[in-house]
Amino acid sequence: MSQPEIRGFQTEVKELLQLMIHSLYSNPEIFLRELVSNASDACDKLRFEAVSDDALYEGDETLRIRVSFDAAAKTVTISDNGIGMNRDEVIDNIGTIARSGTKAFIQKLGQDQAKDLSQIGQFGVGFYSAFIVAEEVVLTTRRAGMGAEHGVRWTSRGEGEYTLETVESTERGTSIVLKLREDHVDFADDWRLRSVIRKYSDHITFPIEMVKAASPTSDEDEATAPELPTWERINDATALWVRPKSAISDEEYTEFYKHVGHDWEAPLAWSHNRVEGKTEYTSLLYIPARAPFDLWDRETKQGIKLYVKRVFIMDDAEKLMPRYLRFVRGVIDSADLPLNVSREILQSNRVLDTIRQGSVKRILGMLEQMALNEPEKYAKFWGTFGQVLKEGVGEDFANREQIAGLLRFASTHTGNDTPSVSLKDAIDRLPEGQDEIYYIIADSYAAALASPHLEIFRKKGIEVLLLSDRIDEWLMSQLTEFSGKKLKSVTRAEVSVDDTEEDTTPDAKETQSALVERLKSVLAALVDDVRVSKRLVDSPACLVTTEEEMSLHLQRLLKEAGQAAPTVKPILEINPQHPLLQRAAAESDAARFEDIARVLLGQATLAEGGHLTDSADFVLRLNRLLV
Repeated sequence: MSQPEIRGFQTEVKELLQLMIHSLYSNPEIFLRELVSNASDACDKLRFEAVSDDALYEGDETLRIRVSFDAAAKTVTISDNGIGMNRDEVIDNIGTIARSGTKAFIQKLGQDQAKDLSQIGQFGVGFYSAFIVAEEVVLTTRRAGMGAEHGVRWTSRGEGEYTLETVESTERGTSIVLKLREDHVDFADDWRLRSVIRKYSDHITFPIEMVKAASPTSDEDEATAPELPTWERINDATALWVRPKSAISDEEYTEFYKHVGHDWEAPLAWSHNRVEGKTEYTSLLYIPARAPFDLWDRETKQGIKLYVKRVFIMDDAEKLMPRYLRFVRGVIDSADLPLNVSREILQSNRVLDTIRQGSVKRILGMLEQMALNEPEKYAKFWGTFGQVLKEGVGEDFANREQIAGLLRFASTHTGNDTPSVSLKDAIDRLPEGQDEIYYIIADSYAAALASPHLEIFRKKGIEVLLLSDRIDEWLMSQLTEFSGKKLKSVTRAEVSVDDTEEDTTPDAKETQSALVERLKSVLAALVDDVRVSKRLVDSPACLVTTEEEMSLHLQRLLKEAGQAAPTVKPILEINPQHPLLQRAAAESDAARFEDIARVLLGQATLAEGGHLTDSADFVLRLNRLLV
């Protein structure tokens, strides 16, 4: 045994521990769910590594998890004979949190002291839930395949430091002893522990054992009772996905999801299927009701666990599900992959490609059915995962049309900012002869709705989709057509829905042409062209760009993100019927005309959502016109 070494926690761990110790918890029993789940993962990892190195079993291939208690000492112990950890792994896995987004998780929970921490497992820090009920935690572990002298003991009271020492450990795996707080000593009880395990961990595929309660019938029996405890399995220990669907209740499906998804809330939907033929596999896939904390981290591990004939292989196989479906949780069990499959093999494997294609189709089909039959539930899904699903339009060409059919948008037709309109809905409402679906992208729903570009569409009763997510510029650059109908931005110069004959006299046309030329002359350095608009009704002017050029909105997004964006001169469209333009046409003073022209351009820039390059000059010119 080595001399104990005192080490300090990483800053994020300290904050997390303080949250555990000092906050309020509506479900303290989640600590057992998390620690049992970790023990199950450790057994899974040993079984996988032992495929190529049978010596890791050390003569004991029976993997199990044990839970015990000591009411007098007020302790609960969770142990497993899984892979275990060496000294460096203990420091890396328990002393630090190497997960992006964990800091944000801590801050989010810290804002609400009564926040339920049932989501902690999603953040890869489930071990720390032990401090919800324990005033001290002692972890003893030895990695499989190492000698007994390489055991490691980790001890902490959750106060910013932990003690690390090398100890003798004859058994591989990990044992965690929790010294319970006074207000949680009720967990040192046989019935309480059994009920919590059956509630949350019944579907763990390894046996979870507790000491069988002794029931002597006489003083003689009690005196001769064996000292060695008798362990009994208290969970079902059957892989849920291998059971027939008819034998599984909705409650069992939900509880299994909470295990694999480390979630507290029931899933929105699930799909359980067995595929037979050239490729045989079983999939149990869930769509969560709430977003995982790392939803926007595209490098995060996938939520699908890969098994081969019920043997766990890995939980971050990128080939199992595309990035735009990274919110999906569940398991896939293949009968065709080898047990010693490596990550390199997974990068180019026909079996896995087939499984992936089938799983994607299954998820998209599930979403289509939800949208068709349960629109309220789909609206909840879209509000949570809609922006992620949009990534699929550009990433999954084979399923682009199907994904596009699942998209939802706000629209001038509905009169509210709820994204409830599908592209099919918009097509069904197209007037006869119209072959385009019109849309506008702005910084917000309100900005899109108030855009001057919509005036002629509103006047003619033509529906326009209103987009305001930051990903929408990229989305619409990938999605140019749906069901044979073109998608067109109303901010493009080529768009015109006014096909009526102009009721303009020759004199008026001459006046308009003269006004356009004067504006071109004054604004030559700032705009690419000046044109008479057919889309404006009430506003004096607006800015547009051609189809070949980057939109003004995308230019702003790139600049805000610190990226280089080409400078594109916009086209200024004017409404000659507006009093401000009529005043400009009649203005003979060159300096005053320039003021009007610059103010017109500034107003159009602001109405489009842009920023003035020289706001002081704009105010100065505007003031001169007002006096």
